Amino acid sequence: MNPKEIRIVIIASVLIVASAAAAGLIVRYVQENKVQQTVTQPAVMQVDDTAPAVYPYGRIDLDQKTEKPAIYLYPQQQQDTKVILDFKGNIVADFPAYNPDIKGWDVTAYPDGHIINKADDQEYSYLYWEGMTSAPIGGDFSKGFVVKGADTRDFLQKTLPKLGLTPKEYNEFIVYWYPQMKDNKYNLIHFAGKEYTDVAALTITPKPDSELRVFMVYKALDKEIAVEPQEIKPFIRTGFSVVEWGGTEVK
Repeated sequence: MNPKEIRIVIIASVLIVASAAAAGLIVRYVQENKVQQTVTQPAVMQVDDTAPAVYPYGRIDLDQKTEKPAIYLYPQQQQDTKVILDFKGNIVADFPAYNPDIKGWDVTAYPDGHIINKADDQEYSYLYWEGMTSAPIGGDFSKGFVVKGADTRDFLQKTLPKLGLTPKEYNEFIVYWYPQMKDNKYNLIHFAGKEYTDVAALTITPKPDSELRVFMVYKALDKEIAVEPQEIKPFIRTGFSVVEWGGTEVK
């Protein structure tokens, strides 16, 4: 064996040993932390899955993402408000920070919608969170809307006000969701109800006089299909109003 061959063998051996050691560390990490599934490619921000996260129900299998639920508070006068989010899954992003001790946020809310988070004394426009869950929150796709990808913006701009969102709210909704949906040939869209609120229950103190939670579930389609149109129920704001919007894509 010539010297060059010896060097190649040595290098290959080192690589094999290093790879085996790394594999051993990964297996050990998985065993110690009971990691069941890795969260990858969050839409809003990169989440380091080795960093601390909030697990209200323990670490569970993750296969569906609730994307950018935004909670707006509109009291009739300045008031202290507690927002408890009982989410059956893992919260992977939040702003302001979700407090696991109270399962939510403790804020001062104002009639124009802005809030002051008591934990950091900072001002926010709304409460934002994202989560991963194994609970079924897919919509009833036997009812909904089939929309060309290029027409999704116009569809949302016409439909969201009928659901009860204001221009400020539905504009923020469209700015987030339209870029993710526009390049699909078609989008099958359903607005979820109890199947979403059962997974992400909200308890707000003082109790709102009116509460609207718009959660869009959609699936990309290669061709148009026929579905029964979903009934759109109007929402009337009275007194202390709470509004939330969010969504998820079903793969």
